[in-house]
Amino acid sequence: MARAGLTAERLTQAAAELADEVGFENVTVSALARGFGVKDASLYSHIRNFQELRQRLAALALDELADKIAATLAGRAGKDALVAFANAYRDYAKACPGRYAAMQIELDPETAAGPAARRHSAFARAVLRDYRLGEPAETDAVRLLGSAFHGYVSLEKSGGFHHHPRGADVSWDRILNVLDAALRSWPS
Repeated sequence: MARAGLTAERLTQAAAELADEVGFENVTVSALARGFGVKDASLYSHIRNFQELRQRLAALALDELADKIAATLAGRAGKDALVAFANAYRDYAKACPGRYAAMQIELDPETAAGPAARRHSAFARAVLRDYRLGEPAETDAVRLLGSAFHGYVSLEKSGGFHHHPRGADVSWDRILNVLDAALRSWPS
């Protein structure tokens, strides 16, 4: 029987909760072990190493966000889908900052994080379907959306918008309008 009820899944969930509390960069095997009241070595019978834990945490976060995006995209198309996708992304980053940070690490395609990341690309391509972009434009547009969303969320998280009288939500809405216009008039 696993000591303290430990499993790789429980460790991953605990790491995710810890990341949201103290920041992804502050999640350590020692901090996790303390939370379970065990020695560090006890965790290694459930995970190979710290890198595996980080990959598992990234996969968890990517899957959680993908599930939220899937739910919000149901029945939507065009600009409505773009806005729903963007808002799900931003809301997740705000609600789960440590998990969001975990999603930014380099992913090993051989772990669960690889397929989870591909789900996000598939959702972005689904959002872009109504814009009727062929390749390679669609790939460029997927990268544009990822860059815009991540850039905005990162600046907002770091306090980059606090010293300006225009509200961050107003700018976010405007940026989504601009992205929609850019996608509709994508150069050939």
